[in-house]
Amino acid sequence: MSLDIALSGIHAINTQLDAISNNIANSGTYGFKSSRANFASLYAGSEANGAALTSMSQSLSLGGSTVTTGGKMDVSIAGAGYFVSHDAAGTTTYSRVGIFSVDKGGNVIDSEGRKAQGYAAVAGSTALGAMGDLKVPTGQIAAAATGSLSYVGNLSSDWTVPAVTPFDATDAQSFSGSVVSVLHDSLGSEHTMTQYFVKTGTNAVDVHYAMDGVATGTTTSLAFDSAGKLTSPTLPVTQALGTPTGAAAMSVAVDYTGTTQYAGETTTTTNTADGYASGTLVGVQIGADGQVTASYSNDKSMSIGTLALATFPDENGLEATSGTSWTATAKSGTALYFTPGSGMAGSLTAGSLEQSNVDITSELVNLMGAQRNYQANSKVISTESTMLQALMQAV
Repeated sequence: MSLDIALSGIHAINTQLDAISNNIANSGTYGFKSSRANFASLYAGSEANGAALTSMSQSLSLGGSTVTTGGKMDVSIAGAGYFVSHDAAGTTTYSRVGIFSVDKGGNVIDSEGRKAQGYAAVAGSTALGAMGDLKVPTGQIAAAATGSLSYVGNLSSDWTVPAVTPFDATDAQSFSGSVVSVLHDSLGSEHTMTQYFVKTGTNAVDVHYAMDGVATGTTTSLAFDSAGKLTSPTLPVTQALGTPTGAAAMSVAVDYTGTTQYAGETTTTTNTADGYASGTLVGVQIGADGQVTASYSNDKSMSIGTLALATFPDENGLEATSGTSWTATAKSGTALYFTPGSGMAGSLTAGSLEQSNVDITSELVNLMGAQRNYQANSKVISTESTMLQALMQAV
């Protein structure tokens, strides 16, 4: 019987050695969680029967330290939660490894090539879209025509009424000042709109417009009070600018709110138009809020969606799989999904990765303890063998 008891101890210790060696082997693996072999005594009635492995505990709630990588698509989780991915077979897996990239099809994928799951962005809204694969548009993004222009400046009260009349864009003596704004048509082509400022009297300035050097024939009258503040117009003024070749007709609402007429230099503080040319994808990054943002060659960026984090009623019930991942089981319960930093999910740190939570010192101490236990059980077997041999010789 003692041989069987010692043998059961050796089998149990072999399992412990497997766990320890696996922990040590993965001490440098991002997102790895250490495990521990748990044993219990065996009895047949009141008779001792040895030891056996009862379970393997995973230290899932213990986070590893973080290392800064600077990677635009590297993120680590501070607190509870797991990144969610779907493999080619549609199986949902959960991981703490925040190494993401974009494949040739535009899919956001994890380090194992599985499609990252998240909430799609809703254009023009902060609301979350449906949860699913996150995909980045990889082709040209469409151009947007300019629809509004904000102009703020100081039109000096020191101006005098031009001696040359009427206004003539080719004669600088017929206007007091000018400013050029860059606009885009519906195809994304650039155009210039020039505003010519002509002082017409006390606290009064007329604005004449030209599109690509061609006068539009329209005028806006600006009026100021005795304190130099704009009194009229109070709303944006829409200017028809014509129809560029092959593009839609252009009109721009020009907003002069904030423009002043003080003494001194003429200045321009704001000259900003919306609209932009088409652009190609130049980069993707993930922010601390989990938002996936694509950047394009026209200096525009677009939110693609937000990474989802999963939490579980009992995360210790998750089943470990290859790729430093886990799958849900009946014991773990159904996953609960959140955006980073909301609900029960932890927050994200951009440009960093979570390291293994293995404590090498503790593992080496455990290894020495396992070695002593193995030797002790081996000694029992050796002693039992010697005793049996002596008995056989006596017989």
